[in-house]
Amino acid sequence: MTTSVELKNLTTGYKHRGNERIVSKDLNATLATGELTCLLGPNGAGKSTLLRTMCAFQPALSGTVEVAGHPITSYKEQALAKHISVVLTDEAAGVKNMTAFDVVGMGRSPYTGFWGKLNDKDKTVVNKCFQWVSIEPLKERKMSTLSDGECQKVMIAKALAQETPIVFLDEPTAYLDYPSKIQTMMLLHRLARTLKKTIFLSTHDLEHALQVADQIWLLDQEHGLTTGSPEDLSIEGWIEQYFNREGIAFDRNLGTFHISHETAREVAMQGDASTLEWRLCQKALMRNGILPVERTPECPVSILVPGDGTYRLMENGKETYNVKRIEHLLRTIVPSIIKNQIAAIREAADLKPYE
Repeated sequence: MTTSVELKNLTTGYKHRGNERIVSKDLNATLATGELTCLLGPNGAGKSTLLRTMCAFQPALSGTVEVAGHPITSYKEQALAKHISVVLTDEAAGVKNMTAFDVVGMGRSPYTGFWGKLNDKDKTVVNKCFQWVSIEPLKERKMSTLSDGECQKVMIAKALAQETPIVFLDEPTAYLDYPSKIQTMMLLHRLARTLKKTIFLSTHDLEHALQVADQIWLLDQEHGLTTGSPEDLSIEGWIEQYFNREGIAFDRNLGTFHISHETAREVAMQGDASTLEWRLCQKALMRNGILPVERTPECPVSILVPGDGTYRLMENGKETYNVKRIEHLLRTIVPSIIKNQIAAIREAADLKPYE
């Protein structure tokens, strides 16, 4: 892979009245052609400051950002616009009365001169970008009529129309629903691969990034910047170090996070543990403060999940309840199991009743 962007001992932050406020310091990393890289980190880690510095929207305090082997500060504005295109989170808000075609056409501004009139070549590029992003039916639609996901795709097409080898995006999935988030991330990965572009984005969608990105940049105040493939960072334990919090655990095998519920009581659970019904019933019980175990002789109540679509409440070895939905089981078993354990659950969760 060819390096297109390199950070060399970069320190980001702000200068105010002669004083420096350092946000991140001594950052070293590279972006490669043909890869999608995601910048991740908790709030306040300095992601936005780093991205603005890499876009040349604000100067570095020290160190350099190199683009195509040259310091970013050596580029004039128009020359840099032919190397880097930027998609901002709220960029679509200012073009609501324009058609999608006109917005994507704005990406040609580094080539159209002062008047911004599109020639035949420019129109060909714009049409091609609509095709690449699979939004041809949106060309004549006003931006105000588009969904958030459609607007984001139009802004990505605009960045492509700029014909830059590097594309930076700030929280491109921030306001999208779950399917649109996945579609956008998959689209960006495909564009990086097929068009041989360097695509770099900041995001809070951690699990999506771990599934789609080629490279991950992890940034926070304590550890600084750590980079690598999602798989290597998982194996090496970096994902946990950056993101594990009380009540949250990272599963290295699956590459996903899950909630660790506080439990205050155990209940015996029997049946076929390989079935979806068994696993989801276990999950529902733990959400309600109940830990399923194999045997608890002290508790006369147990749950049988045979994997035939039923959930059965057993008391002293006899079936007392048989339902086909977990919610119905919970409404019966939770009060039955925890009616004398409310104080214990409150203590485990550090909750106090209202006075």
